[in-house]
Amino acid sequence: MATPKFKEMERAYGFDEVAIVPGDVTINPDQTDTSFYVGDITLNIPILASAMDGVVDPRMAIELSKLGCLGVLNLDGIWSRYENADEILNQIAKASDTDVTTLLQKIYTEPIKEKLIGKCVQTIKNAGAVCAVSLI
Repeated sequence: MATPKFKEMERAYGFDEVAIVPGDVTINPDQTDTSFYVGDITLNIPILASAMDGVVDPRMAIELSKLGCLGVLNLDGIWSRYENADEILNQIAKASDTDVTTLLQKIYTEPIKEKLIGKCVQTIKNAGAVCAVSLI
């Protein structure tokens, strides 16, 4: 029987370890174009904000769209389950480390409500913003 080989782990970086810093080369901003296309949609800044309840809510999606970015709303999250999503997010933020898991399990047992999905999407669209959503 062959001796198993162990895979060597490679270093990975988290969000708090990565920074965008100026480089050695200076480029005239008038000579740059950071825009990119997603289907028929042109985004001026190459940023897609993650479909996470703590990252994108309808207000953030609108602001990101105004800036030329795209915020993706999580339709399996709190915004599609609770009329008072800000209150629920505050509960999560205030929960202790020992209580937060139980609280999250309870919060995500609430069924998704189609009317709240429609409300979120309509809020974003009424602002003239690009609306992108994610769901399982």
